[in-house]
Amino acid sequence: MGLISNGTTIFDAGALDSGLAKGAMTFIKKLTASGSATLSFVHGSSGVVLDDTYKEYLFTFKDIHPANNGAEFGFQTDTGTNTNYNIACTSTFFHATHREDAAVTELLYDAGSDQANGTAFQRIAYNIGAATSSNFAGTLRLFNPASSVFVKHFIGTFQYHLNSDPDYSMNTFVSGYFNTQTPLTRFQFKMESGNIDAGDICLYGIA
Repeated sequence: MGLISNGTTIFDAGALDSGLAKGAMTFIKKLTASGSATLSFVHGSSGVVLDDTYKEYLFTFKDIHPANNGAEFGFQTDTGTNTNYNIACTSTFFHATHREDAAVTELLYDAGSDQANGTAFQRIAYNIGAATSSNFAGTLRLFNPASSVFVKHFIGTFQYHLNSDPDYSMNTFVSGYFNTQTPLTRFQFKMESGNIDAGDICLYGIA
């Protein structure tokens, strides 16, 4: 028995219809930190694609470890061959925490980490622990960065070990837009202080 929605066959005899768009995710580039001040993805450089080949791009963060205890991590973008990384950004930021002994839990909006058409690096995590076992992980989605008509939206969710005693689990949610109609061609990630000691950032295109 098939599954049909609005005249379109979704499943036929238990299998996806061969003509149905699958939304494939294509690996583009992985950057690995090793005491790195920044990690940058630049369109047209070292196999990086950030044009209208894809309408959505996904960054994944794995085992990101700061050199400095209590570090903040963020990103910015730029256009063309510019390297100022200061595109105006409007964003929202909130976090949830849970201490290991369950004595403290909270969910709140963090006005100190958002921007109102600001040009600083957009923070996506702060007070990251630098203990040997501590790390940072998450995903950041970018929507149609090559558009020459619309502003450029992003949504990110992140999880890490907070620098504290007792220890905390920290989850942050960040979303917003870069207020430009000019296509974005490069994204840079860095700690607000100190280097990125280790970890991988991967870039994917989503059809």
